[in-house]
Amino acid sequence: MALVAALEADLRALSAEARRRYPAVKDGAEHAILKLRSSSSASDLSSNEDILRIFLMACGVKNTKLSVIGLSCLQKLISHDAVEPSSLKEILYTLKDAKLIYISCKALPNSVFLYLQHSEMAEENIQLKTLQTILIIFQSRLHPETEENMVLGLSICLRLLDNNRSPSVYNTAAATFRQAVALIFDQVVSAESLPMPKYGSSSQTARTGSVAGDLSQNINNSEPLEKDVICDRLTMRDTLSETGKLGLRLLEDLTASAAGGSAAWLHVASLPRTFSLELIEFVLSNYISVFKTLLPYEQVLRHQICSLLMTSLRTSSELEGEMVEPYFRRLVLRSVAHIIRLYSSSLITECEVFLSMLVKATFLDLPLWHRILVLEILRGFCVEARTLRILFQNFDMNPKNTNVVESMVKSLARVVSSIQFQETSEESLAAVAGMFSSKAKGIEWILDNDASSAAVLVASEAHAITLAIEGLLGVVFTVATLTDEAVDVGELESPRYEHLPSSDYIGKTSHLCISMVDTIWLTILDAFSLILSRSQGEAIVLEILKGYQAFTQACGVLHAVEPLNSFLASLCKFTIVLPTDAERKSVGQSPVAKRSEALVDQKDVIVLTPKNVQALRTLFNIAHRLHNVLGPSWVLVLETLAALDRAIHSPHATTQEVATAVPKLTREPSRQYADFSILSSLNSQLFESSALMQVSSVKSLLSALHMLSHQSMTETSGSVSSASSKQIGSINFSVDRMISILVNNLHRVEPLWDQVVGHFLELAEHSNQNLRNVALDALDQSICAVLGSEQFGEDPTRSRDAILDVESKETQLKSVECAVLSSLRVLYFSAQKADVRVGSLKILLHILERCGEKLYYSWPSILDMLRSVADASEKDVATLGFQSLRVIMSDGLPTLPEDCLNVCIDVTGAYSAQKTDLNISLTAIGLLWTLTDFVAKGLHHGSLADKGLGFNNADSTPQQTNGEDGEDNMISNSNKSDYEGRRQVVNHEKLLFLVFSLIQKLVDDERPEVRNSAVRTFFQILGSHGNKLSKRMWEDCLWNYIFPMLDGASHKAATSSKDEWQGKEIGTRGGKAVHMLIHHSRNTAQKQWDETFVLVLGGIARLFRSYFPLLESLPNFWSGWESLLAFVKNSIFNGSKEVSLAAINCLQTAVVSHCVKGNLQLRYLNSVLDVYELVFQKSSSYTGDTATKVKQEILHGLGELYVQSLKMFDDKMYMQLLGIVDLAIKQAIINSENFETEYGHVPPVLRHVLEILPSLGPPEHLSSMWLILLREFLHYLPRVDSVLPNEEGSEVLEHNADAKSETVPTTRITTNMFAEKLIPALVELLLQAPAVEKYILFPEVIQNLRRCMMTRRDNPDGSLWKVAAEGFNRLLVEDVKLCSVGGDTDLIISKPARIRIWKEIGDVYDIFLIGYCGRALSSNSLPAAALKANETLEMALLNGLGDIILKSTVDAPREVLERLVSTLDRCASRTCSLPVETVELMPAHCSRFSLTCLQKLFSLSSSDTEEWHSTRAEVSKISIITLMARCEFILSRFLIDENNLGNRPIPTARLEELVFTLQELDHLSIHPEVASVLPLQPYMKTILRKDNRDTRAHLLVLFPSLCELVLSRETRVRELVQVLLRAIATELGLEKVSLSS
Repeated sequence: MALVAALEADLRALSAEARRRYPAVKDGAEHAILKLRSSSSASDLSSNEDILRIFLMACGVKNTKLSVIGLSCLQKLISHDAVEPSSLKEILYTLKDAKLIYISCKALPNSVFLYLQHSEMAEENIQLKTLQTILIIFQSRLHPETEENMVLGLSICLRLLDNNRSPSVYNTAAATFRQAVALIFDQVVSAESLPMPKYGSSSQTARTGSVAGDLSQNINNSEPLEKDVICDRLTMRDTLSETGKLGLRLLEDLTASAAGGSAAWLHVASLPRTFSLELIEFVLSNYISVFKTLLPYEQVLRHQICSLLMTSLRTSSELEGEMVEPYFRRLVLRSVAHIIRLYSSSLITECEVFLSMLVKATFLDLPLWHRILVLEILRGFCVEARTLRILFQNFDMNPKNTNVVESMVKSLARVVSSIQFQETSEESLAAVAGMFSSKAKGIEWILDNDASSAAVLVASEAHAITLAIEGLLGVVFTVATLTDEAVDVGELESPRYEHLPSSDYIGKTSHLCISMVDTIWLTILDAFSLILSRSQGEAIVLEILKGYQAFTQACGVLHAVEPLNSFLASLCKFTIVLPTDAERKSVGQSPVAKRSEALVDQKDVIVLTPKNVQALRTLFNIAHRLHNVLGPSWVLVLETLAALDRAIHSPHATTQEVATAVPKLTREPSRQYADFSILSSLNSQLFESSALMQVSSVKSLLSALHMLSHQSMTETSGSVSSASSKQIGSINFSVDRMISILVNNLHRVEPLWDQVVGHFLELAEHSNQNLRNVALDALDQSICAVLGSEQFGEDPTRSRDAILDVESKETQLKSVECAVLSSLRVLYFSAQKADVRVGSLKILLHILERCGEKLYYSWPSILDMLRSVADASEKDVATLGFQSLRVIMSDGLPTLPEDCLNVCIDVTGAYSAQKTDLNISLTAIGLLWTLTDFVAKGLHHGSLADKGLGFNNADSTPQQTNGEDGEDNMISNSNKSDYEGRRQVVNHEKLLFLVFSLIQKLVDDERPEVRNSAVRTFFQILGSHGNKLSKRMWEDCLWNYIFPMLDGASHKAATSSKDEWQGKEIGTRGGKAVHMLIHHSRNTAQKQWDETFVLVLGGIARLFRSYFPLLESLPNFWSGWESLLAFVKNSIFNGSKEVSLAAINCLQTAVVSHCVKGNLQLRYLNSVLDVYELVFQKSSSYTGDTATKVKQEILHGLGELYVQSLKMFDDKMYMQLLGIVDLAIKQAIINSENFETEYGHVPPVLRHVLEILPSLGPPEHLSSMWLILLREFLHYLPRVDSVLPNEEGSEVLEHNADAKSETVPTTRITTNMFAEKLIPALVELLLQAPAVEKYILFPEVIQNLRRCMMTRRDNPDGSLWKVAAEGFNRLLVEDVKLCSVGGDTDLIISKPARIRIWKEIGDVYDIFLIGYCGRALSSNSLPAAALKANETLEMALLNGLGDIILKSTVDAPREVLERLVSTLDRCASRTCSLPVETVELMPAHCSRFSLTCLQKLFSLSSSDTEEWHSTRAEVSKISIITLMARCEFILSRFLIDENNLGNRPIPTARLEELVFTLQELDHLSIHPEVASVLPLQPYMKTILRKDNRDTRAHLLVLFPSLCELVLSRETRVRELVQVLLRAIATELGLEKVSLSS
């Protein structure tokens, strides 16, 4: 075991140390070691006396080391309970003897004492070890239980305490004695079965940063203390245990020594008084249960300790020196404080004396430090809520006792008020503020006793004042805390809940609070107001304001009206103060008038100091806390807040005081207005919190606002100039806060509405314009806020699952809605001023815009009000009323009760018919359309019963307004209530016809804009919702509205005046009136009615487009159609151009829109064609610009009609169609013979004919009509006889072999412009025609195209021949299958017919290419671009012939092919056939044309990369012979010309031709089949064929001519000839060979 090992080591050390001088100790140690080895536990050690004895022996020798070892081992044994309690006495005596050995050294002679000084440290070590051993004994099971041992142990500590040479020994002895005393009293508590103390619980705790924090900390510390301390007097006992008696003896000795006497029981002559008093204070503060339970201890406390303390408080002598006196006084005061704090309930008289002495000490002529100590004690009482409560209950509330709490408060207030009488008051105030600031930072000021300077004196006085202020704050916070406790236990009701004020409070705590408030409020208010007015420190101001807030809130909870108002009035003084008005403050005024300095004008400079800002924040906190109990006191608060509001919005207000020497630029604007922002937010939050107030409290607040506003209204009742900004500001503040209250109490607005709006209506009648505007704006905001609240969020009828009873909810909503809107109606009809009426209408507009969907019960009154506005003469009023109606129509119709729809229609009609503003009428008509959209939704569902009689249009779908289903308009009967009783079954058809009746009246309006808008709206309504109308409704519309409207417009258009109107007079110039210009198309009444008539016709056309099948099924519709045809005919022949075109469009739309669907009866189509034909048949009497426009429109419509309905046409109808077109062309030709010459373009009618011509192709079932169609239009091409040039250039008369072409139309076109446009259309039609008709018409078309192409001779600059040539080329190229073999296997055409076709084609190429292409024709100096275009066209014809026709598989006869190839050859001979002298005169394009023809011959003869077929072979055979002849001629002609010219150069054209020929011969490769027709010897053909060398056999034919060209002077020619000769040699196998081989 560790203990045994440690002891053994100590014994060995002891044996070694005592080996020489103390053999007995050495022997005992060795003997103990042997004994120790046989012990294994603490009990074994305790039973062996030898071990204890050797340690006691070592303590008794006069050797320091041996004593230290002995004491250490003794401590180990006692700590491990290895010593029997019976040995305690021996141990104590040994310790006492060992201690005395060294203490007695002081009595030795000086020589010996000096000799022993070297052992001073060893002596101190022995003494400390001894004290440690004593403390261990008291802490172990050896704790003295007998009086002898107790006295012996304590006397050792006290004797060492007397040794002042060593501070460490003195301090250790004092601490050991204190701990021993604590251990003794712990044993007393244990022996007497008392609750164990909790050390430090009642001692002074560390201060926090504020008095409120100290109070809260003390409350927390006092909770466990009260549980331990509070003991009933009946449980006190007078019998004590032995331990209790020892403690009592010890307490008596301590009391005696503290009084300056001797401690008889302890056998000590004297003890330091401060030391004894410290121990007494410790026992009093920590062993409360001992004095509360044990009577002997209580007697000692009452008779000895209290007497001691009273005597100590009274004496003024210095007991232990000047330096000890403050500390002794502090101990006395602390002890007194403990007695008062802990034992005042049992020591009533003593505590009363103590408190009286303490209060008197505050104003006696005592040292300042003494008064500070007293103030600290009083402050401690004040910040302890439990202590102050007990004192007040025991003394102030007991008539037999003195009012000690009241005396304390007055004494503290007296100390505070003394500052105003001091010479250094300002310095002291600054020091007080600094102390509060330091405390807020956690730094506590401590009094310095050595300092005596003036600064320390000021600081000491400030400390005293600070303690007094903190004491008063503690009292205030105690009252607030106790009030909160009363609220928590239910004795008082929280200010957050409404209750009736009552002075009868049965609770003890509440009664105590009320008594305490009544006792102290005036004293505290004076002190607080003094400090707050004099001090500027932030921390102290915050603490004082916290006190204001706490006390005011407590007064409010307790319903102490007078203290509440007084504190509020005092607080309001410090909120907003104008520096220049400081001397003008009034003192003896009512609480309302005490705020006069805060009601400053905005023009004054307002400076908000930090104190003002904090005071305002405190006021906000109080108002938030007490909003339910302020009542009439609200006036004080509101006057302050009104002044704050003006300050916030004042440009001269600031929150910083700027010295005059500091430039304004040094201020930070952001920091200046930071406090304003916070205060403004707090100001708003205060009224927002009214939602948490009770209704009666809110009414009180509103009454106060009304009072404030009414007072300002009275002052501004005069002229506008007399109204100051301050008064206006107060009214604005009141109005704004009323609105804020209303907005935050929307859930219970009904009881508050009349009070709020009544004031607004009162303001609206004020003579001041600004106030009227304020009232109107406020009423607007209020109504919109109420209607925008959640209670109006949904339709009550749709809340089927609502928890609240539906009927009660409806009743409430109806009451609120009617009350809200009735105020607006009252304002409008009772207003005496126009601006108020305008303002009321603006409010209505805003309500409808923001909350219209939430209204229901007030719609009748709203519509009635708007109806009366429609008749108003003021334009502004009518405009505003109509704007409201527009909002209803745009957004409010879904929520409008159905029984109000007819009223709404009537109101809209009234605005449409009013004469004040044209724009209103036009817009109102548009609103009728919106209204019918909404009505039509109900009509769709309401007309379901009509389905059997009506129709079902699959192409149209019902339109849902606002995206709602039809089921939303149908409410089950099970959920119906009084609210739904107004939802009656509405006849939607009746509503719709009501709208139509209004529109029909508007159609006759004298204003064109109005009636035109009405017409458009009427037909737009029918067009949008016609699918929802039954047949019966459609019949009513047709016969009661549509046709009467058509008839009326037609009659007005025919009978109206044609006199020109003069525009509105807009001014004068030169004394003459200047009128506004009117467009010529609208400057007469007839023209205006024509426009209306056009709109009616257009509307009918749109109806026919959408609903013609339905209308067609109506009975007697044909008679209506015939009437319409009559209107159309009359309009065409008698109406204006616009009317005529509209009439045609009406018919056209009706037929075209539905014929494509195949659901149109044929008679409607025939009737339209008859009308069109009639127009052209009466052409002799129907002329002019209008007639031309009509005919153009008819032609255009005719083409569209035919395209859409061609399947419906038969032979008769198609012939009628062609007849109409023919009439149109003939009339146009007759009436416009000089049109083209004059204007240079085709007449308009003919242009329309050309436009529709491509679409007039007959359908499949009328294929026979192709011949008629094309021949009909071929007649309009030029048919004059043409003279054809022959090969020699002479002219022969053309013979027309076509027998049918002898029929020439009686009317011909004298110019070619129409023909130029007609040819492409005819070619296109021919390409579209069926194959049979194509072959029949092909020759005729070719002949007509040839005639047109021949016009190039007479008019080479014209376009007709170009168009014809292009058409001819396109016809052959794109339709070459027509001429190919087997191109159409289903079509068998006779050979003569085919021959005729090719003959015509050959004639065209022969005549045009030879006679008109590549020649120098006469021209009017065409530009280069035109010449280039002509040449391009010629080349296109050559390409078509040479590259397409002759190379395709055509079935042309051989003679035709020979003729075509001959044509190319003749064209190619132009250059070489001319005399050399004239070649240079030939234009360049002629030589290019000739070379191109020559190139086509080479191409036709070649066989390179081309598909080879029989036609191709036949053409190649023909062309190769022709080509060889042409090449032979060119070669021989060149030699002749070269010889004839001699040294002269060969013409360039001739040389280029020869070079081109030689090059092409070199490149030419022929087919073997073609080579067989060359004029060669048979054996030569055989050889070439055998060796496959016949592809260039053509060179052998030209060999003789080539040989002659070797002598040519042209180098280029010789080179080319050389190449060809080498090629011939190669073909003959004559290549150069090596002789060696």
